[in-house]
Amino acid sequence: MRLHILGICGTFMGGVAALARELGLTVEGSDAAVYPPMSTQLEALGIRLMDGYTAEHLQPAPDLVVVGNAMTRGNPAVEHMLDARLRYVSGPQWLGETVLAGREVLAVAGTHGKTTTTSLLAHLLDSVGMAPGFLIGGVPGNFGVSARLGGEGGQSHFSKTSGENHTLRKSDSDPLSPFVIEADEYDTAFFDKRSKFVHYRPRVAILNNLEYDHADIFPDLAAIQRQFHHLVRTVPRNGRLIVNAHDAALAQVLAMGCWTPVETFGIGQGDWQARLLEADGSAFAVQYCGVAVGEVRWSLLGRHSVLNALAALAAATAAGADARELLPAFATFESVKRRMELVGETGGVRVYDDFAHHPTAIATTLAGLRAKVGDARILVALEPRSNSMRLGAHAAGLAPSLADADAVVFLHRPELPWDAARVTDALAGRGRTAATVAALIEALRGQVRPGDHVVFMSNGGFENAPRRFVQAMEG
Repeated sequence: MRLHILGICGTFMGGVAALARELGLTVEGSDAAVYPPMSTQLEALGIRLMDGYTAEHLQPAPDLVVVGNAMTRGNPAVEHMLDARLRYVSGPQWLGETVLAGREVLAVAGTHGKTTTTSLLAHLLDSVGMAPGFLIGGVPGNFGVSARLGGEGGQSHFSKTSGENHTLRKSDSDPLSPFVIEADEYDTAFFDKRSKFVHYRPRVAILNNLEYDHADIFPDLAAIQRQFHHLVRTVPRNGRLIVNAHDAALAQVLAMGCWTPVETFGIGQGDWQARLLEADGSAFAVQYCGVAVGEVRWSLLGRHSVLNALAALAAATAAGADARELLPAFATFESVKRRMELVGETGGVRVYDDFAHHPTAIATTLAGLRAKVGDARILVALEPRSNSMRLGAHAAGLAPSLADADAVVFLHRPELPWDAARVTDALAGRGRTAATVAALIEALRGQVRPGDHVVFMSNGGFENAPRRFVQAMEG
């Protein structure tokens, strides 16, 4: 069977391509921007890549076209696909029907922390020999690839049994390993406006947190809550929902109806609880239903990271792992690229690259760093890159989210449709704007001094600004 994937170089669709190739299918694909690192990874798998979207790329006709959610009507390849009546399907539907059907799916949903929590959950399961498959919206450090089918021989664990950890169990003879997937609430395709995650049918679903985002497709928080409730409706009664005990928006989702056992997690509340041993979140104690489980010491920072850890631990335990046996694996967890990734240290200045798309993520990340570095200066370079950021949906929350920054340089490109002064004016002299990345780097160079921590925050490429800044400092 020959698959042609439209939008193949996106993180999700690239993962779909890798899984299809691992299944032995002939895979090719088109994208508007075929460039490393994704192009290199896919070509190494024997996948043919085509630059641009043209009708010729779909001639001769493939057996099936897998359509990414970046595709729209008017795209030449999409128009040819429809005119020629080619067989087509969305990426999430193909994944759900071809890879996930019959698997024990563990889905990680939430506005923040999906990629890190998914990576951590896969790492925990792998550490105890369960050989999970996974599809992650980034490259996890412990695996080096964003997707794999997973090994056989992993135990299956679903239907309620007795026991302190309320493990789910189906059949010890089932040879399929679990599959861990980052469950995105973004829409599926131009012809399917449901959230991607409704296609995954998980046995265990983490609901990590929920805030308003994706202003380009959702009018308000209630619209996103309805999509999350669609996910809740797909989790069977012999499955498990792992839910953030601190999140009122998720409580409202469950109040719409819930047919699945729920376990909650939180710092000082919930079924799974953490007690901070270090203020920066690098060490914490865990208990389950009042019983001590053990302690975690790891390299990640922040209360948000502790919550991610509890969610992953609870989900891995629901899938059949022993919680105490999982704890040592936290120390060997290597986070995903661009999650407070230290990209360089020069002249006593530490430079980080962080994926940031929402004020809450910015605030919690900086709070974790502040708890770690104490009175040392934190300088932030911020690019409003997500659709919601560019539309100004989060403009009012940006200045408060930067409370722990000593100085901020905001990339205000000419095409930004709102005035960044709304943010910088509210920073009481700590903020300034730059119209280009080059100007932003120069502005930072003029302010930085030994002992500073410089954080570049964007969910886009940022024109490789973090590494360019390091090079400029070294030059």
